[in-house]
Amino acid sequence: MKIEKELKVKKFTNDWQRATVNILFTASWLTLILEKRAAKRMITLQQFNALRILRGQYPAPTTNNVIRSRMISNTPDISRLVDRIVTKGLASRAKNKEDKRAVDLFITQKGLDLLDEIEEDMMLTDLLPDNISERDAVKLSALLDTLRGDLSEED
Repeated sequence: MKIEKELKVKKFTNDWQRATVNILFTASWLTLILEKRAAKRMITLQQFNALRILRGQYPAPTTNNVIRSRMISNTPDISRLVDRIVTKGLASRAKNKEDKRAVDLFITQKGLDLLDEIEEDMMLTDLLPDNISERDAVKLSALLDTLRGDLSEED
């Protein structure tokens, strides 16, 4: 559905405004879908993202700072997020053997099993192929990469 019809807007000021609104609306729409899917498994979208980061490091340990730097969305309280996944048994903590002040984080087998169960659903494999071709997905990713490349100068 066209963004104008979705938002009941007659016309945007220009194509850049239309693209900006379209990106924001689509990101919000996809986030809502993913949050609902994660909630069915009693986790948040941020916890899912943190578990994927931990799995990427597995079997090596990682730290809160590594998780924070790799999160898709800005998550200011990584410690609390990690506390929650540890409490759920999806991750574990251990003292770093070399630096007693540091804490190593690991994904548990329960966390790995959960990711195996929900990964396909969370990667929207049921939604994206029904709406855009693989070729269009490649184009879309390239356009978004280009956009972020220009925006990274804002940081």
